[in-house]
Amino acid sequence: MALAHDREAWRELIDLDSLTCWMDRKGLGEGAAIERAEPLGGGTQNVLLRFDRDGRSYVLRRPPRRPRPESDEVMRREMRVLSALASSAVPHPRFIAGEGDPGVLGTAFYLMEPIDGFNPTVGLPPLHASHPAMRRLMGEAMVDAAVALSRIDPERVGLSGLGKLDGWVERQTPRWRAQLDGYAEFEGWSGLAVLPDVERICAWLDANRPSTVQPGLIHGDFHLANVMFRPDAPELAAIVDWELATLGDPLLDLGWLTATWRDPAEGEQRVAVTPWEGFPSLEEIVERYLAATGRSATDARWYAVLACFKLGAILEGSHARACAGLTPKPIGDQLHAHTIALFERAHRRIATPIV
Repeated sequence: MALAHDREAWRELIDLDSLTCWMDRKGLGEGAAIERAEPLGGGTQNVLLRFDRDGRSYVLRRPPRRPRPESDEVMRREMRVLSALASSAVPHPRFIAGEGDPGVLGTAFYLMEPIDGFNPTVGLPPLHASHPAMRRLMGEAMVDAAVALSRIDPERVGLSGLGKLDGWVERQTPRWRAQLDGYAEFEGWSGLAVLPDVERICAWLDANRPSTVQPGLIHGDFHLANVMFRPDAPELAAIVDWELATLGDPLLDLGWLTATWRDPAEGEQRVAVTPWEGFPSLEEIVERYLAATGRSATDARWYAVLACFKLGAILEGSHARACAGLTPKPIGDQLHAHTIALFERAHRRIATPIV
């Protein structure tokens, strides 16, 4: 019964009568009933509901049950980004319509087309699991999607105000160092001393900061858990979860990919795909990106270190909150171990560039 209740919990968050009236006003299946509504799972806390109306399928996305203060603004930003990508080569969920006013369903929300695909971290279908050559093409498709995203001109697609570019690269190191320092407010946090030489990472980032930024659109969390592949091919069906999208240097997305890609120098990987054999190496994904974009290997190295530092700084927050008894300790311990692994990876990138 508990499982059945969980499957129906979305009804407390999405009023189908209100949604029906709103869709009528938008000309989306006017007069027809909403049918076959079912929640979708995934790696996000946002609520996803798939349903049919008047012969068309939709996916509704709204903030989680307990929205953060900025949740409605995040939804509005996602709508803006997906709308801007409509005519681009970037694989993404196709935006249908959205509502920024929380008066309709209690929060901002939007509708997008369903994605026919699978996430590789959940499991590979037989076609992709059986052929290493298929998995190599999957990895190359990841890189190609990042390249396509790097070619988006924010001003041309109406995203020039999505983020502040002035001083963007100069802000990165102090921003994420301050994030780490801020965890001192949580009683019992183990502190910086148990993390691998934070001072050295920050000093290297400051000393080797790129002199220029090539402005563009950044996904902000680009890795294998945030994409879906076509079930019949190694091609990307969509990059998903655009809530961290902003303006900056797109090399940060490449850095994020290298921070989360399997590294033979490490053991267990946080973003894991099984089987892994066939996927390109770290060197190969960086070389493919640089060959397609003409970007500097020196700058790519800096962003690889920054991505490890930034992601580790974010994950360490769960450990700090767990130390204070605010989140489950096993989760905090797991993410703390991953932070340590990321900072160790940053030190390896400092010592030896990927390419």
